[in-house]
Amino acid sequence: MSFSLQSLIRKNIAALKPYSSARDEFSGEASVFLDANENSLGSPTIKWYNRYPDPHQKKLKAAISAVKNVPADQIFLGNGSDECIDILFRTFCEPGVDNVIVCPPTYGMYEVSAAINDVAVRKAPLTPNFQLDIVAIEKLVDSNTKIIWLCSPNNPSGNSLNRTDIETVLNNFNGIVVIDEAYINFSRQKSFIQELAEYPNLVILQTFSKAWGLAGLRLGMAFAQQPIIAIMDKVKPPYNINQLTQEIVTDALQEVGMVNDMIKEIVAMREALAKVFMQIPVVEKVYPSDANFLLVKVKNAQSVYNYLLTKGIVVRDRSNVILCNECLRITIGTEQENTLLVDALAAIE
Repeated sequence: MSFSLQSLIRKNIAALKPYSSARDEFSGEASVFLDANENSLGSPTIKWYNRYPDPHQKKLKAAISAVKNVPADQIFLGNGSDECIDILFRTFCEPGVDNVIVCPPTYGMYEVSAAINDVAVRKAPLTPNFQLDIVAIEKLVDSNTKIIWLCSPNNPSGNSLNRTDIETVLNNFNGIVVIDEAYINFSRQKSFIQELAEYPNLVILQTFSKAWGLAGLRLGMAFAQQPIIAIMDKVKPPYNINQLTQEIVTDALQEVGMVNDMIKEIVAMREALAKVFMQIPVVEKVYPSDANFLLVKVKNAQSVYNYLLTKGIVVRDRSNVILCNECLRITIGTEQENTLLVDALAAIE
């Protein structure tokens, strides 16, 4: 592999002079801030939020660094992982020229973001057991292929991709390899974060929306070697992470023990549900999962989906997705929610 980061960056992005906010131009201590045209009289709330947040999220990144054991300058924070995805497209992919590779069935936002950025998508479907088809990927790569998107544990199948296959892609592709680890906390597999130093072309996505239970705050993370993070920082909006999110997540990072307990409980319920589902006549197959959901093949998925709606239960019908014919994606709920779901499914004749 001959990886050159500079050759991958769009020319206009490489030459981009990023917006310089008031908070970028000042460093140090001060008590009177008259530089950013904020409302100096305060906010109509108990706590004031009249000042712009730290554009570099230094305190929050320091807290994440301590938990993830990754240097702060190798962390990028986005307004959800979706912003991280969009910024990777805008950084590396020339609209109307470049292409990326996805491996369906996979997270749909890779393709949506590609369309928004006018970037062609090439598809190398997973094998029937939801693993990478390395030969198919290799055949799709050309000089304009800038990013390969991998989701592990995969959404919607729930399984982890074989580590050796991911390493093969990393070692043989000269572009950016993104591993979306949104569900890694529920997995038996270890994160690729430990491999950042080995791969200058590796970007890892993680999120606070799943295991951390903070989906409403919209905070996603990208981890990569510092040169990639630096160029992503050039592209992002100056104040993309709001002050309230920074404060709440910084506090939440002090509760790793509580999060680990929730993860253990969700994994235990996942394993128990998988066994119970297989005793229900309408269920034909339950796929192995390393996530906080199960992909379940049922008899007439649309009918089952609609029936569950009549019981006030919403799952995700994935029947229209490649390799997922007649499949429902079911998130692990609370004990009470899981019981209601099982009872509803068992009542189907």
